[in-house]
Amino acid sequence: MTLQQEIVGNAMQMAVVNLHPGQTVYCEAGKFLFKTTNVTMETRLGGPNGGGRQQGGGGGMGGMLRQAMGTAMQVGQRMLAGESMAFQYFTSQGGEGTVGFAGVLPGEMRALELTGTRAWFAEKDAFVAAESTVEFGIAFSGGRTGMSGGEGFILEKFTGHGTVIIAGAGNFIDLNPADFGGRIEVDTGCVVAFEEGIQYGVQRVGGLNRQGLMNAVFGGEGLSLATLEGNGRVILQSLTIESLANALKKAQGGDKQGPTGGLFSTHAG
Repeated sequence: MTLQQEIVGNAMQMAVVNLHPGQTVYCEAGKFLFKTTNVTMETRLGGPNGGGRQQGGGGGMGGMLRQAMGTAMQVGQRMLAGESMAFQYFTSQGGEGTVGFAGVLPGEMRALELTGTRAWFAEKDAFVAAESTVEFGIAFSGGRTGMSGGEGFILEKFTGHGTVIIAGAGNFIDLNPADFGGRIEVDTGCVVAFEEGIQYGVQRVGGLNRQGLMNAVFGGEGLSLATLEGNGRVILQSLTIESLANALKKAQGGDKQGPTGGLFSTHAG
């Protein structure tokens, strides 16, 4: 059953979801806005891919132990990724119900439809809400990529069937690297989400020469760019968390970036 949802608003969008009787949607803690009175709310530590829910294929103490271990493993992954520990589940009872969700930054939201053929990967904190038929997981893109890129080491992964709603900062643009020779290079903070089959990596900006150092120190991009290769959908955002944090610090008189940018910029966090 397709999730009936509407994304409303401009500068900071919201998702208004209409639930059929018995239909369930879940969100990351902190993304809930409102609900009708016939929609129940339950907070669980585990997500729909095994934790916090009774699974088939064995009961008794063994089944309970496997379920507890699955939940603990999932919570541990989310804590390591810096994500919230809990999910909130909303189910409509006795008729149709409505529930609203929002992201945490000024920007757009997007509803992705999963058909079971391709997974989606998203930046940390992009997830807003999804149908209970969508499985949420954590993916690690590799030590070298994460260490050199600063972003993208930890990704959210969505599999299964149904609708998942994500959010980002600023405005979105949809691209396919195949339309640009098979590869695009972007600021590491601009990647919101991409389909399975897209190869994500990080490369150094220029060589260790005069121009390469000029790019890194004064260009505003630091030492690395994200690379996206293959044939598939990629969603980028126009605003990065770092640039938003720097703008707020500058407005408060606490900007230490000066005219250089790049390696001399003030990093959030």
